[in-house]
Amino acid sequence: MHPIFQTEPTPSATPILFVTKSSWDAVRADLPEAAQRFATASGYSGKPGQYLALPTADGEIGHVLFGLDEPGAKSHDPFRPGALPGLLPAGVYRFANAPHDVRLAALAFALGAYKFGRYRKAEPPAVRLVPPDGVDAAAISRAAEAAALARDLINTPSNDMGPAELADAADALATRFGASISVIVGDELATQNFPLIRAVGMASTRAPRLIDLTWGDPSHPKVTLVGKGVCFDTGGLDLKPSSAMLIMKKDMGGAANVLALASMIMDAGLKLRLRVLIPAVENSVAGNAMRPLDIFPSRKGPTVEIGNTDAEGRLVLADALAYADEEAPDLLIDLGTLTGAARVALGPDLPPYYTNDETLALDVARHASAENDPLWRMPLWGPYDSWLDSKVANINNAPSGGFAGSITCALFLQRFVEAAKSWLHVDIYGWTPKAKPGRPEGGECQAARAIFVLLSERYG
Repeated sequence: MHPIFQTEPTPSATPILFVTKSSWDAVRADLPEAAQRFATASGYSGKPGQYLALPTADGEIGHVLFGLDEPGAKSHDPFRPGALPGLLPAGVYRFANAPHDVRLAALAFALGAYKFGRYRKAEPPAVRLVPPDGVDAAAISRAAEAAALARDLINTPSNDMGPAELADAADALATRFGASISVIVGDELATQNFPLIRAVGMASTRAPRLIDLTWGDPSHPKVTLVGKGVCFDTGGLDLKPSSAMLIMKKDMGGAANVLALASMIMDAGLKLRLRVLIPAVENSVAGNAMRPLDIFPSRKGPTVEIGNTDAEGRLVLADALAYADEEAPDLLIDLGTLTGAARVALGPDLPPYYTNDETLALDVARHASAENDPLWRMPLWGPYDSWLDSKVANINNAPSGGFAGSITCALFLQRFVEAAKSWLHVDIYGWTPKAKPGRPEGGECQAARAIFVLLSERYG
């Protein structure tokens, strides 16, 4: 990622003045007279997101004005300054006054500088920001680099981001931080008892695999991350319509985000023993694809009837969660792009999370709010667990009826977690449909920042 912070002293950094409609008159009064006249002639009013570069007498940029929401406004977006990298000319800038939240404004600035340029030359904005006083520039850079990793992986099309390439990305991360990694591929999944991962991926010409990365002192608390790595999802024989299949390159967003989270954990040197498990598959259509009402064993033992081949993410996660659970980690976290029901309920920006650990639930909510990495708790509603019953197997992967789809998915996964001291499941979207400040359109890093700060608080 293009460095965003100017680390050397730069006395000539252009000042950015943050204003609101209510503060604009006071800010304008402190500007040079010529700048006041220019702003008035330009119709500047300080409305949210409004940008204006004020020239000096010799034609250089003397000040930048940028409008923020009024404090307490319903539309308040602490990431509003994330629009600046796309507006500013090349140069070095500094915050001349404090936005509503200086740290989040600097983070938004860094996140907003992201560009995906693998296939089309798109140089990141040649802008630098002098780190604001009191802000940990290293921590913000760490978060921005992790977000760029997740975004790059998700934005890469599936012809260049299959199960093997996802394993390569995990291997590169392991090499960077001195982690160990192993990969179980193809028919070895059956030999080593991962039948559901193999069942989902067996119709693809690109072999399914289970990626297993380990880092840290074995004596430290065990934290295991599991990420759904469906590198493309056709829906299988229960084929998706073209409109629903269009952005299914993002169906490995859970894997991308656990790798982003892992990168922050390892870079910060948290005192935990980290394990990352990624079932990497492609859900394809072929003569040997799993069929509706097929029945497969699971690693944990219960047999699973396939109610819908398009509910494949929970199948690969089930085997990976059961494997993780065997060593009874202190904290087991899974992330996946799992259900349309979560999007219907909460939209693309607000992933639901599930846990029976009340302390963990409160900590997640607190950090999600503080980091502007929004998450919303949903219930593991026990009475719905019976909806997963099958008449011919131990469990059905997709109950009929369509109600509470995100909840029943979480309940399905819960059946494969037993020994872990605490478990957190997050049903992310992993995609920004329409660009917002600090959040370009395309692949998105969701939940990773909030969970990282939670882990830092516990294991820093």
